[in-house]
Amino acid sequence: MNYTIAPLSEHTGAEVRGIDLTEPINEVVQVQLNRAFVDSSVLVFRDQHLTPQQLLEAVSLFGEPFPQHNSRFALPECPLVHYISNQDFYPDGRRYIPGEGYHTDHSNAARPPKATVLHAVSLPDLGGDTQYADMRLAYDELPQETKRRLDGLKAIHVYQSRHSARKLMELSTESRSRVPDAVAHPIVRTHPESGRKAIYINPIRTEGIVGMPETDALTLLADLLEHVTQPQYQYRHQWRPGDLVMWDNRSLLHKANGDYDMGQLRYLYRIMLQGDVPV
Repeated sequence: MNYTIAPLSEHTGAEVRGIDLTEPINEVVQVQLNRAFVDSSVLVFRDQHLTPQQLLEAVSLFGEPFPQHNSRFALPECPLVHYISNQDFYPDGRRYIPGEGYHTDHSNAARPPKATVLHAVSLPDLGGDTQYADMRLAYDELPQETKRRLDGLKAIHVYQSRHSARKLMELSTESRSRVPDAVAHPIVRTHPESGRKAIYINPIRTEGIVGMPETDALTLLADLLEHVTQPQYQYRHQWRPGDLVMWDNRSLLHKANGDYDMGQLRYLYRIMLQGDVPV
């Protein structure tokens, strides 16, 4: 199989060309792709044109599907695949822009998804980039004193943090029954495959820190967010038609940008992959 994997930045992202994900992938290539994913945290497959079912089959190269929390966005013909669109609205009439604000997906699960995959179906002419922050490199460059302070701390994750500026869509009764009220995860987690440590926080879902007064916890979390979102830790993905992008929720924060003409449709398929208990 004649294909290439090329870096997209110094620390995050790799571009895969020459692979058609509708075709069988042999075991050697599968191992190489998984290694590239762990190393780069973002894999971008160019020029893919997949149906929801083909997408579901393609991502089996990297793991098992994770049932997403809000079933209102599930595709009826393929419920493990959801859609992301700029054509949904909150009950009060405000436009809902999925993915606004830095976060990591579904961290309020006991075993959060290791990866999220988006496949571009329709894109605006300009804008709508996705930004990523490398939480591994951000951890590496923390002062030793801060690393010692974080050692052993656990953050409390809920579906919707009362401190979050971004508001999520309400869960249905059926969806709510499948989502834990709260879980505690280490603020510094170790990647199960690479062994690298990364900061693991989520401004949208983190409610506090176990055993720490709220004011102190919010100050620490805000300081960490300011640190990890510095430009040197970022990779900004400019979407192209046919892109399939998967990223490692164990190593990154990400956010979507709503800086485009809302009269133009932005529509992507989304699927997540099963992860481990953060340690």
